[in-house]
Amino acid sequence: MARSPSRPALVTGGARGLPRGVVCDLAAAGYRVAFTYRPAGTPPADTLAALRERGLEAVAIEADHAREGETARAVREAQQRLDGLDIVVHGVGPIVVRSFARSTPDDYRAMLDANLTSAVELAFAALPHMRERAFGRLVFFGMNGSSETRPARGMSLYGAAKAGVVAFARTLALEEARHGISVNVVEPGDIRDKEVDRAGAALVKASNPTGHSGSWEDVADAVRFLVADEAGFLNGVTLGVNGGLVEAHE
Repeated sequence: MARSPSRPALVTGGARGLPRGVVCDLAAAGYRVAFTYRPAGTPPADTLAALRERGLEAVAIEADHAREGETARAVREAQQRLDGLDIVVHGVGPIVVRSFARSTPDDYRAMLDANLTSAVELAFAALPHMRERAFGRLVFFGMNGSSETRPARGMSLYGAAKAGVVAFARTLALEEARHGISVNVVEPGDIRDKEVDRAGAALVKASNPTGHSGSWEDVADAVRFLVADEAGFLNGVTLGVNGGLVEAHE
């Protein structure tokens, strides 16, 4: 696939985990990248340092995606600082693993606000600009099996929120395609260490059909494929990056 031009891209939650890998991968591929980080969470310094080691840079934007208005503000800031915004990868999405009997209404609100509500707010903020430019790529993160509402013990609230994200994304894919905008979902699964590379993950035994764990590189490759200029006909896709794992998790 030919290399895409230096398009502006925003990755939410890029200070740690899989989104950090996506930030580094897109920057290395020539995209102009901004990423968000949570004020009380992991600071952006490690991501920025990893980029500098490779002669790359990105814009760090503080945002708490669980708070109303923060996602929209981050999108506007990215548009201003990158002189436009063609690509948004919504990698943020905290998880609570707890039986429903032990969960609280606050847990429910936390899962809904930070996962589904932030995705909706992001779309409201980013899509008008993309429609004007007649180009856009939105990639949302689901949970392994969320496109099939696959159940998993301890994940009633998180699973419900991620199933909502997938349903929302697939409907956007129907409605926005005529504007040159694609909307797709990546469902990471069986990735034990979010910081380990592909070579390291290959040494970690796992029960998915490949026999080993996945890595941030596997997820970043999938994202880069979906956001490429040439990938516009891939729309409404839910791409499982899971080694063929059938269950929601091992």
